[in-house]
Amino acid sequence: MAGRSLAGVPTAGGSSWTEQAFARLAEIEAYIAADDPAVAQLFVARVISRTGLLARTPLMGRTVPELPESKLRELIEENYRSVYRVRCKTVEILTVFESHRHFPRGQ
Repeated sequence: MAGRSLAGVPTAGGSSWTEQAFARLAEIEAYIAADDPAVAQLFVARVISRTGLLARTPLMGRTVPELPESKLRELIEENYRSVYRVRCKTVEILTVFESHRHFPRGQ
């Protein structure tokens, strides 16, 4: 994600991205960009925009079905899941991965 840096950096409104989440989003962008760089940039912009809304509406995502007791939540964008947790006054984006996969244990 040329020129972008989200890892560990608070974004507008009190949400932040972990290094892992940022790395996963960069991998997804590279994968999509192999076919169409413009589509990849638009996709990443949509994911960042939607997760940015979480600061104001942190419960807008659903509970992660594989881990209902964990209080982790997720937003779905096309074929990808952005998993996050709400902590006091912040939202932390933990990872992003393909929606057909189950939540990766140990993450």
